[in-house]
Amino acid sequence: MTKFKLTLFAFLTFHAGIAQIIDSGEFTIGETLQIVSEALGENRTINLYLPASYHDDTLHTYPVIYLLDGSKDEDFIHIAGLVQFCSFSWINIIPESIVVGIANTDRKRDFTYPSMSEDDRQEFPTSGGSQNFINFLEKELQEIIAKNYRLNDQKTLIGQSLGGLLATEILFKHPGMFDNYIIISPSLWWDDERLLSRNIAPLTSPVKVYVGVGKEGEVMERVAVELHEKLQQHQNQFDVHFRYFENQNHGDALHLAVYDAFEKLFKKGLEEEN
Repeated sequence: MTKFKLTLFAFLTFHAGIAQIIDSGEFTIGETLQIVSEALGENRTINLYLPASYHDDTLHTYPVIYLLDGSKDEDFIHIAGLVQFCSFSWINIIPESIVVGIANTDRKRDFTYPSMSEDDRQEFPTSGGSQNFINFLEKELQEIIAKNYRLNDQKTLIGQSLGGLLATEILFKHPGMFDNYIIISPSLWWDDERLLSRNIAPLTSPVKVYVGVGKEGEVMERVAVELHEKLQQHQNQFDVHFRYFENQNHGDALHLAVYDAFEKLFKKGLEEEN
């Protein structure tokens, strides 16, 4: 286990009008784990953000947010910062939470199930390994995090683009695996959109789902709407929310969408608790 190091900070002093560095140190925002995965047959890097209170109150337990595309040069830093901001007491949108960022090795392999489309297979020659990744997520990673960190029973999954495809696959096949799903710009065009026609596995208790999409073209926007409509047909299983971000595109919708999702999925319940 190593510390997750973001950048350097410096203490400055002034001498004859010139600023000088008198000390420097590492600015740590979390931890980085290296996990040996039998399901994937490789080592995986996991980045963790721990709330500021984590080491102060050793009896408190925390919700956990699993973030796909969670390496330091993908979405980990800005989503961890958003979690910190939304959990400030004067903001009070979400409870203090642990973020588990899963760094990629081959996202085209891990986030896609086998496609019947020849075009898909030619464009993504390593594709089709999502079941192994789901096994890793469910049977290895979640058990490691639960064993080594203080968690409560609330689990959230965030996935965007191909990560949104995977999040949708988990939602349809193993809906009880998470309590909240934040699915942004899902690549449901995969396999000629066949996932949308799949039956959804039954649930014993409802889960919350947020679907968001930006101005991303007819196909991406349509399949996101169809996902929302499909989930609405199962209101006994899903508390579902949808938003179209007309001023964002596929590249920049995620941050605003996750903020909106936190408000829609968590804020009311947190206000009621307080």
